[in-house]
Amino acid sequence: MANAFINKKIDLTTTDNETLYTVPTATAAIVKSLLACNDAGSACTLTVTITDTASAVFKLFNDVSFDSNTTTELLDKPLILQESEILKVQAGDANELHVIASIMEVKPREVTT
Repeated sequence: MANAFINKKIDLTTTDNETLYTVPTATAAIVKSLLACNDAGSACTLTVTITDTASAVFKLFNDVSFDSNTTTELLDKPLILQESEILKVQAGDANELHVIASIMEVKPREVTT
């Protein structure tokens, strides 16, 4: 199967912990970019986590602060996610943040003889 290049986007309209992306079965994913845009007139915060297949939660970013009307790239290097891992985002304030992840999904190659 071929690799796929996708963008996942979410408008954080609540302060709930929201799923941005789940890695499909038999796939690894490389998150190349994770952008957060504060389109409000006040500062706000964002927490980003990964939930693994055992339901353990790992914080990548905890209450990162964003000035009003700014866009920030959160990653300075690619992030690798494995099959069934879940990338989640949670805003400190509702209706202030948009988050976009640019992802390359990698499927194992099928070997034929």
